[in-house]
Amino acid sequence: MRNPALLFATAIALVSAPLAAQSPTFDTARISQHIQTLGSDAYEGRAPNTAGETKTVAYLIDQFQKAGLQPGGTIVNGKRGWTQPVPLLQSEWAAAPHLEMTINGQRTPLTQGNEIAARSPVNGDKSVALNNLPMVFVGYGVKAPERGWDDYKGQDLRGKVLVMLVNDPDFEGGEGDFGGKAMTYYGRWTYKYEEGARQGAAGVLVIHETEPASYGWATVKNSNTNTMFDIVRANPGAEHPALEGWIQRDLAQKIFAASGLDFEAMKAAARKKDFQPVALKAGLTAHGNARTEVITSQNVVGILPGTTRPDETVIYTGHWDHLGVGQPDANGDRIYNGALDNASGISHIIEQARAFAREPRTQRSIVFLAVTAEEKGLLGSEYYAANPLYPLGKTVAVLNTDSMGVFGRAKDFSISGTAKLELLDMLVAEGQKLGRTFTPDRHPETGGFYRSDHFTMAKVGVPAISFKSGQDLVNGGIARGEAISKEYTAKRYHQPDDEFSPEWRFDGIAADATLLHALGRNLANSNVWPNWSQDSEFRATRDQTAGERGGAQPAATAPGERG
Repeated sequence: MRNPALLFATAIALVSAPLAAQSPTFDTARISQHIQTLGSDAYEGRAPNTAGETKTVAYLIDQFQKAGLQPGGTIVNGKRGWTQPVPLLQSEWAAAPHLEMTINGQRTPLTQGNEIAARSPVNGDKSVALNNLPMVFVGYGVKAPERGWDDYKGQDLRGKVLVMLVNDPDFEGGEGDFGGKAMTYYGRWTYKYEEGARQGAAGVLVIHETEPASYGWATVKNSNTNTMFDIVRANPGAEHPALEGWIQRDLAQKIFAASGLDFEAMKAAARKKDFQPVALKAGLTAHGNARTEVITSQNVVGILPGTTRPDETVIYTGHWDHLGVGQPDANGDRIYNGALDNASGISHIIEQARAFAREPRTQRSIVFLAVTAEEKGLLGSEYYAANPLYPLGKTVAVLNTDSMGVFGRAKDFSISGTAKLELLDMLVAEGQKLGRTFTPDRHPETGGFYRSDHFTMAKVGVPAISFKSGQDLVNGGIARGEAISKEYTAKRYHQPDDEFSPEWRFDGIAADATLLHALGRNLANSNVWPNWSQDSEFRATRDQTAGERGGAQPAATAPGERG
């Protein structure tokens, strides 16, 4: 339940701001045009370091200028430009890698993209050369001492290939304390690779299952067999094993059966705290050469400076990139247009900027940040968080938009994942004024909190949410909203069919933009510094910068519980 005292305190804090301007009107034709343009074949899927990036960055700069923004990027020769250069390690297979397993003594060739999806190396090497390395099943691959959980039990796994389940140890019940169906970071494939590297593994293979992964094999194939990127690290091998990849469940079952094991029985064993790693009667051979180089991509940044406290910022974010040109689908289409993901979110950023530019300037600055390489692991926002253009301690909040609703207005709205923070209470209060209700993430098991660019900002303490359009549609209700979501995930998410449709409606995005505008405007015209809940893992990091905010005024004493 929400805390009524909190909402009252929040309302008082917002009332203390200057009287807000009338809500702007968001032009649905403009929103549509941005999505059509950025999601067209001409933009080639907007992959970093391609002609698609060049066109996208140019389009964003042009639109930010026309909207009335000032350059908000890196300072060069005393002046801010429109971009923040983001150095990235780029890696792609020079040719399809040679992959095979020896299963109970029998050689089994594997086809890249079919039984296995092996990522091009980002551990600093230019090649992969694994020769029949022993494979070990390590359950969910989780080491979480604060939760009393260790799937490794101190075993020496150096130089081996670790086979792991996706999601958390308690996704299907069991003894784990990981939030039940709600995924924690331990359930994300990114964590599993990182932990594998810490264990000294030569490789990590995640077993794909649609429900716990929250997407089908097509998404895994398309996301993992094309060009890989990572931020430039001093010691990339500490974060990445030599081989990272996924395998199909059918292949995993075959390996387990040849090892005298039942796959479902081993999954059940992995849900218990006393699980021990199990050696498999299988070995992995992987050979491939990669073309690697450090490239420079771009975050695009515009700003509307504040009138009285320009050093304090409210940031609207969204990622401009998608998967580019990759493996063809059944129709031979190789362009991953990313019209919904995330041309829709970027269209919102552009029109949000236009709305603010037409209004009286706010007291605090408002920054519009279109980041690169989200699809490669939130890299553009991670780089910004490590190299902020504006002080993190004086960043009031981050409002992220990713894959917005294009099927009409919704009665409700949500955020990705579950989190307790005063920023959410303020969003809920603004929604109520517009006659809309907050619905907690209907599918926290998908790990949405860890899959959008607000997460990298949360890790450095900044209050941040990723807004989600509601699924209780005015036309069709929850049933239609859920059906649309399932269809998109199965047939379009990270697939070439994520293309603009003339059947889409944009009044829903306009309504969401109105809500997000009201929240951002109130934040930018107040003295409020929203914070995380006392028990949030991000609270301590935020509190370390409290001195930068001087006489910081909290939104309330503690965020309310939501359920």
